[in-house]
Amino acid sequence: MVALGRLSEAEVEDTVRAVLRDVLAISEDRMAAFGDETELFGALPEFDSLAVAGVLTELEDRLGILIEDDEVDGDMLATFGALTRFAVARVGV
Repeated sequence: MVALGRLSEAEVEDTVRAVLRDVLAISEDRMAAFGDETELFGALPEFDSLAVAGVLTELEDRLGILIEDDEVDGDMLATFGALTRFAVARVGV
């Protein structure tokens, strides 16, 4: 878990990037190419419904947040940027 003194947006983005890399087994090079508009759910074969649960659980653990079921929707999982913005908002940066 990340020490939660006060995370910057960049630190939250780095954490989201690391979670996706670790849970989805994406290479460093491929992950480094992810930008705000990189499509995730429905576009990455690795990011199926089972992987969603793993990604969300890891985000909760590493960022010290709680993600309620009713907060999870297709929009927040659509792109790397959307997922990062969701995480930033939950952390309260």
